[in-house]
Amino acid sequence: MAFLRPFVAALVLLAQYASAQKYVFAHVVVGNTAAHTQATWENDITLAKNAGIDAFALNGGYPDSNIPIQVANAFAAAEALGSGFKLFFSFDYLGGGTPWPATGSNSVASYLNQYKSSSAYFNYAGAPFASTFEGTGNIGDWAQGGPIRSAVGNVYFVPDWTSLGPGGIGGDLNNIEGFFSWDMWPNGATNKTDDTDLAWKAATPGKTYMMGVSPWFFHSASGGTDWVWRGDDLWASRWAQTLAVNPQFVEIVTWNDFGESHYIGPLTTNSEVAAGSAIYVDNNPHDSWRDFLPYYIAQYKGSSFDISRDQMQYWYHTAPTAGGSTCGVIGNNPDQGQTELSPNAVVEDAIFFSALLMSAATVTVKVGSNPAKSYAGVAGINHWSQPFNGQTGAPVFSVVRNGATVKSNTGTAITASTTLSNGCTNYNAWVGSF
Repeated sequence: MAFLRPFVAALVLLAQYASAQKYVFAHVVVGNTAAHTQATWENDITLAKNAGIDAFALNGGYPDSNIPIQVANAFAAAEALGSGFKLFFSFDYLGGGTPWPATGSNSVASYLNQYKSSSAYFNYAGAPFASTFEGTGNIGDWAQGGPIRSAVGNVYFVPDWTSLGPGGIGGDLNNIEGFFSWDMWPNGATNKTDDTDLAWKAATPGKTYMMGVSPWFFHSASGGTDWVWRGDDLWASRWAQTLAVNPQFVEIVTWNDFGESHYIGPLTTNSEVAAGSAIYVDNNPHDSWRDFLPYYIAQYKGSSFDISRDQMQYWYHTAPTAGGSTCGVIGNNPDQGQTELSPNAVVEDAIFFSALLMSAATVTVKVGSNPAKSYAGVAGINHWSQPFNGQTGAPVFSVVRNGATVKSNTGTAITASTTLSNGCTNYNAWVGSF
């Protein structure tokens, strides 16, 4: 029986780890909320909470005159709702063109000190939670005993310093409580795996891990380099990977970055869309990507979930990639050391669709006047893709059980060539559901 004590100890540790509460956040680009009022924030918060999201990561660059106004609106909204939904800061060290100052007015410390006592601020392990987008040139600001912690006190700091690479974190482990990897899209004409997540977890022993989950990526109309990374099956596959990686936190990227096409929140007004991107965003809603979040989040957290109805969600670009001009868009981003490819070689001309089923059923997809294709679905989550293969018309999605159509809905039409007035291929996704 000599094995019993270590076995029991292992069970205790496992129980402690399993019982640690997990959280899901959504990344909000505050710079894209200039037209928001407190009521707009209340609507966003309500939609996010209903989807199972725990908090918004308020991402802001420096300097940006929009930040103080909208941060105040966001906290006022969350406090007024009193729903338990939280907010925290994700300081963007690249987005504003200037790194965040550690202390002084309009600084990291001033924002944390102003809002850390709010009932809506997210705390973890008894400390205000904070993150970043990059900031590797300012690591010393966050050091134990450094200017930020000296001014603010205890902080639970989970930065994104992904540009260092897993081998570059080294001695900076002492300056962080957790780590957030921004590496959530695949390189080239491949699908994303969880290899980099596992590498970051291995490189940050003893620290919590925040995993990024994103549905898509098309960087449009920036005036600089515009590129596309493969989205395709990403929304379904990354949520499946959260079960294998088992991070303490998940951050959805993003709620509202319309210029990079990975928004899952509603579009309030085109004035909040980056200049030149509106043509790619108009008529391409992504709200339906939220529909399966209660299920995905429950699975990630190890919670029970009652599948009380059959659901489907589906997404695709609405014309083949060769149906328009690339208009300077490239596949991959050479500025990040990647090999430039044709964007049309990176993304797939296909319909991507998932079904959440009460019990086994047949799922069918019929494009225009073409014959329907059938897929055998099991109880729970299912995911497939169906190539365009030259087919055009409106796709019809159906759940069939025991020979009877249980539910059916029609998506937006797939056309043979781009419908954009500028003649460009739209690498953004149209998303629907029932």
